[in-house]
Amino acid sequence: MQEQGLGRSKGGFSSKLHAACDALGNPIRFFVTAGQRSDYIKALDLIDGQTMSALIADKGYDANYMVDAAKSLQAQSVIPLRSQRKTPRYYDQELYKERNLIERMFNKLKHFRRVATRYDKLDIAYLAFVLLAGIYLWLK
Repeated sequence: MQEQGLGRSKGGFSSKLHAACDALGNPIRFFVTAGQRSDYIKALDLIDGQTMSALIADKGYDANYMVDAAKSLQAQSVIPLRSQRKTPRYYDQELYKERNLIERMFNKLKHFRRVATRYDKLDIAYLAFVLLAGIYLWLK
């Protein structure tokens, strides 16, 4: 069963690192956005072109178009409901526990001091080092 998790981590200098990982917790895709921007901004880009059986994400990605995107990929949508959602929707709470894979991946990334402390001032330089750290995680 292949599944994909989505997550975000706040970096320094008011930016967010958005990531996707596979069912083993290996990084697949990274994006950096401004810290004040919503998680919705890069959500569809994280899953674009991926195949999966389940899309597991946190509440920040709860939107109808994310659920529809999961359905179009023939994947189960496992996203908890935001408090302001008006239409209730079922999600598998047991499968949602697998989202810890993305959290553990972020934890492994933060072992790289340059990623954790965000020394780079430019997003492109920061993202380049995050990609190098992601390659290291794949090789490990």
